This record gives sequence, structure tokens and C-alpha cells, in this order.
Amino acid sequence: MEQALSNSRAALWMAGSISSFLAMSVAGRATTASLNVFQVMEMRSVIGFVMLLPLVFAVGGFPAMRTKRPLQHLGRNVVHYAGQAAWLYALTLIPLAELISIEFTTPIWGALLAVVFLREKVNVRKILAIVLGLIGVLVIVRPGVAEIKEGHLVMLAGAVAFGISIVMVKSLTRTDNVVRIIFWMLVIQSAIGLAPAIQTWQTPSTELWPWILLISFTGMSSHFCLARALAHADTTVVMPMDFLRLPLSALIGWLLYQEQIDVFTGAGALLILGGNLVNLQRRRAADATMIQP
Repeated sequence: MEQALSNSRAALWMAGSISSFLAMSVAGRATTASLNVFQVMEMRSVIGFVMLLPLVFAVGGFPAMRTKRPLQHLGRNVVHYAGQAAWLYALTLIPLAELISIEFTTPIWGALLAVVFLREKVNVRKILAIVLGLIGVLVIVRPGVAEIKEGHLVMLAGAVAFGISIVMVKSLTRTDNVVRIIFWMLVIQSAIGLAPAIQTWQTPSTELWPWILLISFTGMSSHFCLARALAHADTTVVMPMDFLRLPLSALIGWLLYQEQIDVFTGAGALLILGGNLVNLQRRRAADATMIQP
């Protein structure tokens, strides 16, 4: 498979991941307004596990979920659980566009860790995509204009955790299929979150259940699509695509929560889009390479 074809498939899966993450942010804000973060995370994992079962049985059932890398699954999900807790908590403290902006330091950590630990190669296009994306984020956020709040620091810690988690997922895709990765994510995170969820449990109101079901589905589908994208392309190719979530989050914030969008958001969005288009360009035939499907 040529790199350009793989990048196209990765882009399609990332479109599904981005859509799921955006829907999850709306559902997360609705649920955490009434329920504790740990309860929301536990319900999301348990209900998401039930939703995943048809895919589990489609690929061979529970025997097919056996893995030779249990410790890496455990480590990845401990780190990812911490990142998700930070993400949901920060969602209650700062505007959606600011939260996503800080979250987008994740590609920096992910790309750097992938180069160091996975020995992924970087080229001019990959570097340019990351640089343009980061410039776009800075144009939108304009650091120094607003004060740093608790939510900013919480999300920064979560972004570092997400970067570590993404690199570990990329490593897992080399030996485990995507369904197995998501299966163990939901099992391990359900176990991790059980005690704190019980301690903070409140019976959800009838009005909250559609949001709970939405966050459960998107919590599963977002990571399924992300893992599929990582199976088709390098981390340094996939992660810059996620920068597009920032202007889209700003749009949702404007439509649903009356958070203002200005000319800087538009300019930043164009830079982010330009970086992704550069990164997804077809290589010349002489430079085409093969990657693992």
C-alpha cells in the first residue's frame, strides 16, 4: 500500500474520531453539570463495553481478545484514565475552545515520543504540518491576553497523558487489532473507576440518559476510529489531523454556548487546514514507501 493511500484512509478514520470527540464534548458538558466526573467516566466505560460486544463477537468472541501485552494495555489505560479525568474536569472550568486549544499540545508530546520510542521518521511535510497547526492554535488562543486558570493547568497535564497514551496505542496496533485494544480499554478503565464512581454515585435523571448514552457511544467510537487511523499511518501523520477539532470546537461553542468566534479563530483554522493538506499530499512515486496496514 502506498503511503498516500494509507494517509487517505487514516484521514477518513480521523474524520470519524474527530466527529465522535466533538459529540462527546457536548455530552460531557451536559452530564458533568449534574454528575461527578468519576461517575460519568464509569458509566461511559461500562455502557461502552456493552455497545462494543457485537464487534467483539464479530471478530471471534472473548477468546480473540487474549493479548500477549497485558502490562502495556494496563499502563496505557492508567495513563489514559488520568488524562480523561483531567479533560472532563477541565471541561467544567474553562470554555470549550480554550480546553481543546490546550489539549492540542498533545500532538507535540505524541510526535516527540513516537520519534524517540517508536523510531518513527520525520520529514519536512510532517514538521510543517505540526508547526502550522501549532501556529494556528497560538493565533486562536493568543497566550498572554487572558489569565491562566486552574482549568488550563489541569488540561495541560491531561494533554501530556494523552500524548503518552497515543504512542502506546500506536505500539499496540503492531500486535493487537483495534477491537482488542478498545476491549481492554473499556475493561481496565471500568475496573479503575469503579471505587471512585461508587463513592460519588447519584441516580441520573431521566433527562440525562440520552447524554449518557451519547457519551458512552462516542467514548468508544472516538478511540476505535483513532486506533484505526494509527494503524494506517504514523503518529506524526495522524496527530496533526486532529488540529481540525479546534476550529470545529470553537464553532460548536458559538452555536451552543454563545462563545464568541473572531477573525483570529478563522485565521488559525486556515493555518491548521493548510498544515493538514501539506501533510496529506501524495508523495512522488520515487519516494513512495510501504507501511503496515
